[in-house]
Amino acid sequence: MPDESPLLRSLRAAVTAAPDDVPLRVHFAELLLQEGRADEAVGQAAVALQHAPGDPAVRDLMARAMNLPGPTAPAAPAAPAPATPEAPAAPATGPFDWAAAEREVADLVGPRFSDQEGPREAPLTADGSGDPGTASAWEVDAPGAVRLADVGGMSEVKERLEAAFLAPLRNPELRRLYGKSLRGGLLLYGPPGCGKTFIARAVAGELGASFLSVSLSDILDMYIGASERNVHDIFETARRQAPCVVFLDELDALGAKRSRMQHSGLRNVVNQLLTELDGVDGDRNDGVFVLAATNVPWDVDLALRRPGRLDRTLLVLPPDAAAREAILRYHLRERPIESVDLGRIVKITEDFSGADLAHLCESAAETALLDSARTGTVRMIGTKDLLSAARQIRPSSESWFTAARNVATFANDGGMYDDLLGYLKKKRKL
Repeated sequence: MPDESPLLRSLRAAVTAAPDDVPLRVHFAELLLQEGRADEAVGQAAVALQHAPGDPAVRDLMARAMNLPGPTAPAAPAAPAPATPEAPAAPATGPFDWAAAEREVADLVGPRFSDQEGPREAPLTADGSGDPGTASAWEVDAPGAVRLADVGGMSEVKERLEAAFLAPLRNPELRRLYGKSLRGGLLLYGPPGCGKTFIARAVAGELGASFLSVSLSDILDMYIGASERNVHDIFETARRQAPCVVFLDELDALGAKRSRMQHSGLRNVVNQLLTELDGVDGDRNDGVFVLAATNVPWDVDLALRRPGRLDRTLLVLPPDAAAREAILRYHLRERPIESVDLGRIVKITEDFSGADLAHLCESAAETALLDSARTGTVRMIGTKDLLSAARQIRPSSESWFTAARNVATFANDGGMYDDLLGYLKKKRKL
């Protein structure tokens, strides 16, 4: 924005604070015209017309602003030609073309309300085409290069994923023989930072499927009914892009228990999500694989977990020894290291999440960097740095297991948390 006088700055702030004050906005636009800033004056006049479409003063302001050649100060108006017997005097201005004016300012000021598609604009489709019949506002990632082989350790998790999704897809004849549908849902739960999102992307890579990640902020909308429509649009996009993995992140926020909700809008979102998971019309969800993740599965609405929806659960625990070594190697791969004994680090980082291990490597690198800055000599990261950092970090999963232990012990209805209970007994955390 070019330099402007204190008066203009004050008026701009006042107009922002009182957007419905038409006289104030007209006065501001008049001063902009006097400063030769015609484009801004047109925009202010257009907003004023939305509030007072029949105000003659506002229409006159728009007419004068539109007749200016540009943002430079207008030249003094030429005197009208004297009347002659052969040619009577012409009027100073002709009738103003309001249709042309609206077309001129269409890109400057959009409509305040729209009954077409609501507040969300529909961009191009994933392949770049502009077909309005298939336009989608949701970003769908193409099949990625991440595979389950890139997930270190976690053999039990991989076996469950193989049975739930991968084996039926790789064996279509057996799938038809046993009547196995390609639709289905799986709920990943466990402590935060243990790689649930990474596993979901790996599943999409194994399937050669597109990946559509959704969180609560993507769905919630201030307009009535728009949130439900967003849920529907997400699944419609996934159906068009099938095979597609829809990943519902933080399901406890998106699909919380309706009995605890005080706002009807959120309850309607859960209802719409239930409808879309059912597929409404038979096999509409074939080729759409729904994966969800949550740290607190006990806060998820039970209707979401009934058979046919997110009926399978998978406990994603802190990485085992093989996974911890792979994670440490990944985060140290581009750092200057020397004689690092990863075996020792792996042994003392039991119950560390993937995020904890990343923080460990960051802390060790920070120590070596500060030493190098003090001494003026570059020092490599060694085992001592990693061990020291590990001793200062408390596993973030401990608080989660404290809460989960109570649920697994006293609220394990139907054996829903048998796998969690078995792990706690194995680790003597009960």
